[in-house]
Amino acid sequence: MSRTWWYSAMAVLPTSLASRRIVRPATPSSSMTRWAAATMSALEIFGGRPVREGILPCYFLYMYRNSRGAAAVAVLAYGVAVGTLQMTVMVPLLPLLQQRLGASLTSVSWTLTAGLLSGAVSIPLLSRLGDMYGRRAMSLVALALLVAGSVLSAVSETLTLVIVGRVLQGTAAPLLPLAIGLVREALPAPRLPTAIGVLSATIGVGSGGGMILAGLVDGDHRLVFWILAGLAASGFALVTAVVREDRRAARRQAGDRPDLLGAALVSTWLVCLLLAISKGAAWGWTSPPTLSLLAGAAVVAGTWVVTARRTASPLIEIPMLVHRGTVGATVASFLLGFALFAAIMTISAFAQETLGASVLQVGLYLLPTTVLMLAVSVLAGPLMRRFTASALVAGGATLVAVATLWPAVQRGGGLPLYGAATVLGLGIGLGYAALGTMAVEHVEPSKTAVAGGVNALVRVVGSSLAGAVGATVLSSAGPGWSFTLAATAALFAAVFAALYGNLSRKAETA
Repeated sequence: MSRTWWYSAMAVLPTSLASRRIVRPATPSSSMTRWAAATMSALEIFGGRPVREGILPCYFLYMYRNSRGAAAVAVLAYGVAVGTLQMTVMVPLLPLLQQRLGASLTSVSWTLTAGLLSGAVSIPLLSRLGDMYGRRAMSLVALALLVAGSVLSAVSETLTLVIVGRVLQGTAAPLLPLAIGLVREALPAPRLPTAIGVLSATIGVGSGGGMILAGLVDGDHRLVFWILAGLAASGFALVTAVVREDRRAARRQAGDRPDLLGAALVSTWLVCLLLAISKGAAWGWTSPPTLSLLAGAAVVAGTWVVTARRTASPLIEIPMLVHRGTVGATVASFLLGFALFAAIMTISAFAQETLGASVLQVGLYLLPTTVLMLAVSVLAGPLMRRFTASALVAGGATLVAVATLWPAVQRGGGLPLYGAATVLGLGIGLGYAALGTMAVEHVEPSKTAVAGGVNALVRVVGSSLAGAVGATVLSSAGPGWSFTLAATAALFAAVFAALYGNLSRKAETA
């Protein structure tokens, strides 16, 4: 007799007895107490002796653990959403920061790039540290750094200090892979698709919420940072109070060391690459500074790959990038991250420059995206029990392509933007929710955080490239071509996810 069957029988027995008037429980104050009274009476009838400790407490412990699991998912989803707010909240603030800080637009844009770059490096680093020292502890570290960075940016008077604060804020990016690792340990397998779907979709919710937050405070960057600090502090308190982790699972293995050299190399080649992309249009794509940065990025990236293969515990496991079970999610995540960020940037620029919208109106244009991402994430779990994760990612990416092509073709005003934002929310909500499962479903549990970290890393790198490439396309070719660029990335994501899913099914049936 399985334990699950026994718990089910224990839950049904008292209700059945009470309905047949065999047991007539007293009228205590709570339904749980009435359940306990009926259960003990029934067991006394059949057993002829009072209930001894063991059976009923086990049931209550089972129900209590399930309720704590749901609460932990909700708290972790809140933390992921807060950590994602800082990634997009800067997009509509860039023109205002340029005026208030007296800096050029290319310099101010590094308040956005610095946060994305910091996230790209901290995702594999904190994910690795989470495997070594505990994912709950690293989640608290990420939230604490988000608080510190938000406060620093709020009180800063110079652009340099704001950028430093943004670097600290970017360390909140690993909250998603850490959260996926925590829920995989805490929840039974049947409940994982829904939980992972909710966690993954909150990235999209946070992305849209960042734009809305910037609009609600009328572009006041100091107030934005203070609000971020308060939200992150509340997330820290909630994770501390609600989330638990098996200390034995978080025990550090002998010989493990954080790969600080790998973190430095990854940071260097990403900085060189993003700086070349962001400044290439101004410097000239064939100018010595641009070519030197691109060459330096290639050399340092090659050095990083060589050292990572020789390191016992590398920052990013290179085989995981091309692992048969994760490569599909890796490529699709990169392309969807690019498409989402390019779409959000283009909608913001088009609304402000062409339609004359305020920062708040930009947030309202993206409100359907935020709402639908959360709604779709709730339905993603049941859908993944009927369809494969790769099929859902392909379907979501196709919707993203439709959403980004819509305003490129229909330029009549705000209505096409609302339509695009609605379809974008459906597509990203579905795609992101399924990506979380697609990234970890074919790896062993001990590698969950690593696989999730790689998936989140490539998504942030895709977003970083979208910020640089999208800005160049917007300035040189206009929003129509920028929307087309986002649609192209989404279409490639759909095709790749569909082909990968088909190959995986053939391999499983072979």
